[in-house]
Amino acid sequence: MPSSTFRRDTHASTVHLPAGEWASVLDALCARFAAIDRDTWLDRIARGRVLDGQGVAITPQTPHRAGLRIHYYREVEEETPIPFIETVLYADEHLVVADKPHFLPVTPAGGFVEQTLLRRLIRRLGNPALVPLHRIDRATAGLVLFSANPGSRSAYQALFRERRIDKGYEALAAPLPELAFPLVRRSRIATGEPFFRMREAEGMANSETRIEVIERREDCWRYALHPVTGRKHQLRVHMAALGAAIMHDTCYPQLAEAADDDHRRPLKLLARELAFLDPLSAEPRRFESLLHL
Repeated sequence: MPSSTFRRDTHASTVHLPAGEWASVLDALCARFAAIDRDTWLDRIARGRVLDGQGVAITPQTPHRAGLRIHYYREVEEETPIPFIETVLYADEHLVVADKPHFLPVTPAGGFVEQTLLRRLIRRLGNPALVPLHRIDRATAGLVLFSANPGSRSAYQALFRERRIDKGYEALAAPLPELAFPLVRRSRIATGEPFFRMREAEGMANSETRIEVIERREDCWRYALHPVTGRKHQLRVHMAALGAAIMHDTCYPQLAEAADDDHRRPLKLLARELAFLDPLSAEPRRFESLLHL
C-alpha cells in the first residue's frame, strides 16, 4: 500500500484534473501527459509518488473528479550533473540569499530536477519550506532570494510584486558608441517562436530597463543593467534589440542549433546586486554577488 504521508523533503508539481469521461485519476493523468506511459504512472503510484490534495497517496483505482488537485514528483532517469557549486551568502529564519552559478536552473524544469538551485539548497539547509521569491534564467549567474518561512513569505513576495526592490545586473556585449548613455529601453515584450523565446512587438510598452556603461574595452563593453520590470528574458531581448546581444547568448538575436551546454562559454550576464528595505525590520538590505564575468 503506498504511503499516505505527504513528502516535505522535496517539491511536488501540481495539476488540477480537467473535466472528462475518465474512470480514474490514472486514466486522466495518462491522457494529460501523453509523453509519460501508463507503466511509468503505475510505478510512481506504487511508490507513493502521486498524491491527492490532502497529501494522501492515490491508487490505480482512485476515481477521477474534475478539479481534483494532484501532486506528483517529477523524475529524470539520467540527469546530467551541473559541475558548478552555488554559494549561500546569507541565511536567517526568514530569508536565504544564494549565488547561483551559470547553467544551474533555479527550480525543476525540463531535464533538471535534482540538479537545481532549489533542490540543492533544500538538501544543504534541511529546510523543505524554501521557495524562490523570483527567478533568473538557467544561463544567468548571480543572486537569488528564497523565502525560508511560510509565515513571512507574503511580505517578501510583495517586494517584487510592488517593485520595491532594486536589481542590478552586469553584462558584457559589443560596444555601442553611436548611442548616448545612460539610456532607458522601453518596449512591449511578447512570446516569440519557438515558445521559449521572447520578442519585441508593437503596442504599449510592458518592459523597461535602464542601461549604463561602466567599462569600455576595445572588443566589448561592460554594461550595468537595471530592470524596472521583470519580463522573461527582458535584458537579453533589450540588449539584442539595441544591436549588442550579450556575449555567448544562444537565443538572441538568433536561435542557435540545439547542443549540449558549453561550459567554456557561459552567457555573460550576472545578477550582481539586490537592495531593499526589509519588510519585517524596515532596515536597509543590500546583497552583492561574489561572482565575476
